Amino acid sequence: MQGYSFTLAGAELVARGSGALFWPAESLLCVSDLHLGKSERIARRGGSALPPYETRETLSRLDAELEATGARTVICLGDSFDDSAAAEALSAEDKLWVGRLQAGRRWVWIEGNHDPGPVDLGGAHLAALPLSPLTFSHIADPARFGEVSGHYHPKATLKSRGRAVTRACFLIDSDRLIMPAFGTYTGGLRSHHETLSSLMRPEALAVLTGPEPSPMPMPR
Repeated sequence: MQGYSFTLAGAELVARGSGALFWPAESLLCVSDLHLGKSERIARRGGSALPPYETRETLSRLDAELEATGARTVICLGDSFDDSAAAEALSAEDKLWVGRLQAGRRWVWIEGNHDPGPVDLGGAHLAALPLSPLTFSHIADPARFGEVSGHYHPKATLKSRGRAVTRACFLIDSDRLIMPAFGTYTGGLRSHHETLSSLMRPEALAVLTGPEPSPMPMPR
């Protein structure tokens, strides 16, 4: 399986170059922070106009990951929509696309700080999902072991051939995994930010997304 393979709490996982997480034993794909409808929300609030195609771009990449992995369970790890109005503004075509992705699969929407309540898109809506030996939640809880979370959109910088390259990344240690944002229009928090440094153990790795996911010591 293409990606960076590692173990968390005894579960063998794969950090995919796309920013998705695959758990082969459970045929489970996890993505975080899709922020569908972000361009619509920014335009609605009078911000700078962005190309209004990010929802379809994000769904296209998610579609490709499901095709590549054959996952039978999908967990969207919170902030799947940029706000409740953005969820309501999804086009009929995009809603049908989500429905096609859900067909024949277990689909779980984890609640995020941007997320609305249950929307008319099918699937289960949960605050968190314990799936032994892991727990899937939106925001990291320092008291949990074996936790997969999102929210912070971590990024890290790799120096290569004399230039610095910044990419979204997974942050991994023996206690937890913090996922990169999967959505097309998403910013990020640098891995050296005190919030991330305080959550991750000293030996934590940053696994950069891209064609060949690259692990390195987490920059602090």
